[in-house]
Amino acid sequence: MSSVIVPKAPAAVVPETVAIVAPPAKRPKAQPLGRVRSPFARVGYNLIAVVVFVCSAFPVYWMINLSFTPGDQIVARDQSLIPREPTFVNYITAWTRPANQGQTDFPNAMRMSLTIVIIVVLAALLIAFVASIALARFQFRGRKAFIVAILVVQMIPGEGMMFTVYNLIDDMHLMNTLIGLSLVHTAAVIPFTIWTLRGFVAGVPAELEEAAQIDGCSKPGAFWRITFPLLAPGLVSTGIFAFMQSWNEFLMALLLMKGHNLTLPAWLNSFQSATEATNYGAVMAASTLICIPVVIFFLIVQGRMTGGLVSGAVKG
Repeated sequence: MSSVIVPKAPAAVVPETVAIVAPPAKRPKAQPLGRVRSPFARVGYNLIAVVVFVCSAFPVYWMINLSFTPGDQIVARDQSLIPREPTFVNYITAWTRPANQGQTDFPNAMRMSLTIVIIVVLAALLIAFVASIALARFQFRGRKAFIVAILVVQMIPGEGMMFTVYNLIDDMHLMNTLIGLSLVHTAAVIPFTIWTLRGFVAGVPAELEEAAQIDGCSKPGAFWRITFPLLAPGLVSTGIFAFMQSWNEFLMALLLMKGHNLTLPAWLNSFQSATEATNYGAVMAASTLICIPVVIFFLIVQGRMTGGLVSGAVKG
């Protein structure tokens, strides 16, 4: 007999179990700390800001207003917020005529102030930049004592060293000279510029330079290509401080300079006379002219000042 082969039934296919993973539950949004300000509170804060702005800007506006007002109307009791008879006579007087005989005029005083400011800003930034790098990146004996000395020097008022500075400049035969006043202004702004730049240098991670050196850059090259551009906001900020302090300094300029070497603040004081009435219109016009270079300088550098300290440091 021949055997009959019966085919086996196919085995039942058991469907695989599919694991269903539930999506993670959404976490509730964190509520902001503090109370939510009401619209009335925001309006109140805005009003306070407006009042502070008006109180700060009104003296400047009043100075400009009086600079266009004739002299006989300035001493009158009924003042106006807008000049009734605007005139440029005060500006012409301030620009062309010396306040007293033997004194300089506005263009010469402007040139003297600009020259001193440029010298002071460049010298202060150079010295403070090197000193801040040494304080922020290196450990050496006397480092903490040097930092404390910088803080102590800033607490000493300039009036307390007036006679000492006068004797030093006189012994060096630098009285009534450009170099003498530049040295005094530079010494006055260096402590604060060192302290400020030290914070900026310490805020830039040293790992950025190390990463550049791993990529094949030398140590000086890593510093100038990586760290130095990131310090631009700090250099601009300290440069603005040095500019403002040297530009507005009055006491030492009046003490050390005279005649045709007066700076602008000391020249403005020469409008006062014991024998003649003070021309307040010319004084206000001269004050307005003195403020113009400061405003122009700030408009030029304000973009750098507001830039991020480490912007672009992590971009690949």
